[in-house]
Amino acid sequence: MVVMGAVIGAIMFYFQGCSVWDVSSVTVMALLGATLLNALLIPAMPGHEVRGLGEMFPLNGPSWSLFFEYIGNILYALIMRKFSTKILALLVFIAGCGLATFAIAGPYGDICAGFSLTEIEFTAGFLRVLFSFSAGLLLSRIFRPANIKGAFWICSITIVTLLALPRLGGAEHLWINGLYDTICCVVIFPILVYLGASGKSTDKYTTRLCRFLGDISYPLYTVHYPFIYLYYAWVKNNKLTFEQSLPGAAAVVIGSIILAYICLKLYDIPVRNYLAKRFAKSKKD
Repeated sequence: MVVMGAVIGAIMFYFQGCSVWDVSSVTVMALLGATLLNALLIPAMPGHEVRGLGEMFPLNGPSWSLFFEYIGNILYALIMRKFSTKILALLVFIAGCGLATFAIAGPYGDICAGFSLTEIEFTAGFLRVLFSFSAGLLLSRIFRPANIKGAFWICSITIVTLLALPRLGGAEHLWINGLYDTICCVVIFPILVYLGASGKSTDKYTTRLCRFLGDISYPLYTVHYPFIYLYYAWVKNNKLTFEQSLPGAAAVVIGSIILAYICLKLYDIPVRNYLAKRFAKSKKD
């Protein structure tokens, strides 16, 4: 799906031009090079990427988090899997403190950072993966499921509510929003993961909905952002108001879900099955 996201981003690139980023001067060869780097999760240096925003992966921005997940997996394979539960808990605490410090005392008043190889962005991205990865490992070790009815709906409503809240504090009090982000990411979200893992769907509708959302979550993550670039350019070029942009926003959401499902069924699952059979055959030989 990383490859698919890069290809979709490349196909849509020349349709995404606006005053914020000028794509007209980017050559086809430069675009092909960016596509290859994005597909292989090789980050681009600031000032040497095709969109001009300093992104590691200018064709599909969210790939930066997958890049850091690769780092997390490498660290796990080398050292983290050997950590005792106490050492892992200490790492979670230290990483959480680091993330809180960046959010509350940092330059942004949030943790919406990590997409670039600049010092600030890379630090934020590393802190984000270090906390979330180690917290997930710790939770998997100490997890004891509780009997929680309606866990799916509790978690869903909570997430929607938290994400719907506007930014807090304003430009003069960035720390307020940083504190909010810290509470959400370091405290509430891990609790929601625990609640969700403890819950069991009790009716066919919820079961099918959970399965569908679980199936498309990764494909949706990897294919939606090229449409965000397109939507942003459309709004900028036409100077649309919030109300005028809503139909386009709805189209992005619905279209991204449909495309993610198509990619899942026609590309992701067949390729995974093919590779699984090939690897299984190689092991037998």
